[in-house]
Amino acid sequence: MISNRLLLLPYVAPYLAYVFIASVLADFTSIELNYILRFIAVASLLVWAWRWYIPLTGPRSPVASSLIGVITGLLGTVLWILLLLPMADTVEMTPWSPAAFILRLLAASLLVPVFEELLMRGFIFRLAYQWGEARKKKIDQPLVTVLHDRSINRIPTGVWSWTAVVISTLVFTSGHHSSEWPASIAYGLLMSALLIIRKDLLSCIVAHAVTNLSLALYILKTGKWHLW
Repeated sequence: MISNRLLLLPYVAPYLAYVFIASVLADFTSIELNYILRFIAVASLLVWAWRWYIPLTGPRSPVASSLIGVITGLLGTVLWILLLLPMADTVEMTPWSPAAFILRLLAASLLVPVFEELLMRGFIFRLAYQWGEARKKKIDQPLVTVLHDRSINRIPTGVWSWTAVVISTLVFTSGHHSSEWPASIAYGLLMSALLIIRKDLLSCIVAHAVTNLSLALYILKTGKWHLW
């Protein structure tokens, strides 16, 4: 058994690398170079850590999960736009250059859905479930116990609790700007529901990718750059 303490780094490292490059290095690089660095760093970390990740597929058809993921992703786009538009700053913004737009679209569609869903609905969701179960059993220091003596690898995909849903959604929301909180809470709940129903991460990754891709195309078509 690989404990959750040892699994923490493989799941968190790609997310932290992406955030570090996007924030700390933003003042020292162009937008285009910044996204190229994100691709190199995050893709490398995902390849390194892949051996420790839970399977993306589950007991149900991966083809059906992919199709349902596409439909859910489009629904998520509508939900995101409706909830974000009233909160977004409508100050006129300069459109991104074609190269920067393409790089961001690729990062949002190919990289972000993979490492975010692995972390949020893969690791954190299961860890929160185990923590909640440990608390129910009145185990002393439940978080310490779950980190050192439990493994998310032993939790079947689709097993859930309200603790897991709420905590994973709140952590997902914390990674977004405050103006995006209503949309990200709704989206986190949508992805949790999809995970519970389909019992695999594949559907969540596909849905997340479709949402990010269609949102980018919507912004390009309408010129609502303040949504980015």
